[in-house]
Amino acid sequence: MTAVAGRLAVVGAGTMGAGIAQVALEAGWAVTVHDPAPGAFDRGRARIADGLRRRAAKHGLTRDAAREWVEERLGHLVEVRTLGEAAAEADLVIEAAIEDLAAKRAIFADLDSAAGHRTILATNTSALSIAAIAEAAVRHPERVLGLHFFNPAPVMLLVEVVPGRRTDEAVTRRATEIVRGWGKVPVRSTDTAGFIVNRVNRPFTIEALRMVEAGDAHVAEIDEALRDAGFPMGPFELMDLVGLDVNLAAATAVWEGLGRPDRLRPSPIQARLVADGSLGRKTGSGFYRYTITHDPVPNPLAHAVARPVPLGHVSDPAGIVGRIRAAIAAEAALARDAGVASEADIDTALWLGAGHPQGPFAWARGHDPTIHA
Repeated sequence: MTAVAGRLAVVGAGTMGAGIAQVALEAGWAVTVHDPAPGAFDRGRARIADGLRRRAAKHGLTRDAAREWVEERLGHLVEVRTLGEAAAEADLVIEAAIEDLAAKRAIFADLDSAAGHRTILATNTSALSIAAIAEAAVRHPERVLGLHFFNPAPVMLLVEVVPGRRTDEAVTRRATEIVRGWGKVPVRSTDTAGFIVNRVNRPFTIEALRMVEAGDAHVAEIDEALRDAGFPMGPFELMDLVGLDVNLAAATAVWEGLGRPDRLRPSPIQARLVADGSLGRKTGSGFYRYTITHDPVPNPLAHAVARPVPLGHVSDPAGIVGRIRAAIAAEAALARDAGVASEADIDTALWLGAGHPQGPFAWARGHDPTIHA
């Protein structure tokens, strides 16, 4: 067995934890995983093994070579029973547990007590304050930062690197180089609500909802316009896939975290659907209704609490796309001016993390130069 490139400990064997573990294993790292839930490690290991086999197939390896490649990497994957064991010899610990501040603070307090002084402690949170989590690391808050991977971690290239208020710059640089060595593209964000992607991309859904609220367009035509413009899916399709409850919670957290600006106010249409139990694909109904035998069809409830679209309405795909992209670009400019991230990192984040055909500043240069000014 070849020597390992480094040692990672992952806390949490769910979808994100397993995905991050797979990324490190592919890069030649040894990985320990801690998850107290019964059967969690075995499920995570099975997910990792399946992911490695699929990656081996994409590499074009022969059957024997693929099996050897997968087995060697799985040989570096070990379950540990305690947080202390996980952190004891790790170069880097990444926590990928439940999105609950109290739970994360308890985890980081234990990690801080057990980890060596050079061990970096990272959280994969997408919404919580890094500084608030780091306060639990009473001895060494300077080694705590955010490493926000995107799902599915083995496929998505973007990682948001988020230092907290007291994070040492040398720790940030080391963590950045580690994820770059894993084949990822790191972008740096300040510790603020939504970081880069979950803040700057918020108008992708919010502005689309505003159009429906005002009776300016139908759900399906908005989705079609964005798909035709090069986005992987439309905003309503995306919300149905993620889950309307999940998306509404994220939208509310960013809105609250930024001081409740009216431009990012969560939509009453989305709130009504969530209250109705129409959460998207997972419940069979969201902005669309889903059946096994038919293609999705728009859910009338999505328009029931909005102004009706006027009779004789003619779709304007270019206007729909321009309005949504302009709102995203405006939010990008606000984030840049607030020091959240550089223009280059914001463009990279929206391209790689949200599937935009181009970043908002790159788009604005050709469509609305005042946003770039």
